[in-house]
Amino acid sequence: MPLMHRWLLPAALWIALVLSAAVLASERSENLASPFYHYTAQDLAGPPGSLIRAEPMAGAPLGANAYRVLYRSRGVHDEPIAVSGVVVVPAGAAPPGGRPIVAWAHPTTGVASICAPSVAGYVFQRIIGLHDMVRDGYIVAATDYPGLGTAGPHPYLVAGSEARSVIDSVRAARQLPGADAGNAYAVWGHSQGGQAALATGALSASYAPELRLVGVAAAAPATDLLKLLSDDANTDGGRNVTAMTLWSWQQVYHVPLTDIVAPSAMPAVDALSNECIESWSDILARSRSQRPLRQEFLTVPNLSQVEPWKTLLAADATGTPPVGMPLLITQGSADGLVLPAVTRAYVQARCKAGERVQYVELPGVHHGMAAIDSAAVAVPWMADRFAGVAAPTSCPLRGT
Repeated sequence: MPLMHRWLLPAALWIALVLSAAVLASERSENLASPFYHYTAQDLAGPPGSLIRAEPMAGAPLGANAYRVLYRSRGVHDEPIAVSGVVVVPAGAAPPGGRPIVAWAHPTTGVASICAPSVAGYVFQRIIGLHDMVRDGYIVAATDYPGLGTAGPHPYLVAGSEARSVIDSVRAARQLPGADAGNAYAVWGHSQGGQAALATGALSASYAPELRLVGVAAAAPATDLLKLLSDDANTDGGRNVTAMTLWSWQQVYHVPLTDIVAPSAMPAVDALSNECIESWSDILARSRSQRPLRQEFLTVPNLSQVEPWKTLLAADATGTPPVGMPLLITQGSADGLVLPAVTRAYVQARCKAGERVQYVELPGVHHGMAAIDSAAVAVPWMADRFAGVAAPTSCPLRGT
């Protein structure tokens, strides 16, 4: 009997995960099929950040009003596009001068349209720190990024594209009825969203001079794509990121993969690029899909030495917020995807440039938990920026 139980438990767990995946996939498909996410060329006429449509959502914390939004932005090639997302507006009266806004930039959820956070039924649980931000009276604007929710392709890890969608989500939030928003905002993101947050810091003043960005908070940000794709090349996580990046960029930049990806690896690359990363069942599916890449994947030793990838990777710099922009960078010490040494090097470069950066390293924290473990630092840090408190600094870093 004990032997039977050891076999039955994994089977029961497997069945539960399969059923959970089926329910989640059905929910995503149903939500994505809604007319809400579809738009015409005529819908795109209007300035970046202007609303195309909004609809109420249930389930936001603390009695807040929540909306699914579709708004205008600019694409990779400066073309007009529509971007979806979620905006949460606290209940009660706004303070004098209007409510502050926090733009949440989410981590990697996948590169397929169906992987948009606003499509999932538990979007409020995935906006890290949402309860505390609503409690503190902040509007929270959470973009899906281009090509997630709306028609793809999603420009994965393309910093400028992410930044424009983040900034335009803030503009869209200010137009909602009853939002009573001011012009001050902070940006807070994790992983891919950390890259988006830093890029927002670099772009905000020129792209949206009517807004006032008070601070940038980034957890385990992707700051160096060349190192991210090379340092992690022989790990499952690194192969996942590389597969999604190449699949996305071949569509965004119209470049072939045949010169760099083994033909036998393409089915796995295609599978990973059509699967999401939002639940344990998703992770289980991706674990199976990526296995062939352990045997054969890239046919070149280093993407950064092969054109056009060399030029594309070098051009997709995250960018640096202007000197004087308060920065909070957090990093898990046990992160095997965004390596602590890479993040520390980024922080040290900002310190040498004369910026005020607070760097917090989280002992024993892995990549997936970096935002959750950082929220207790990030939310009060943003509160101080809204209050005009002088930003703290960790510069110069000890041990560097």
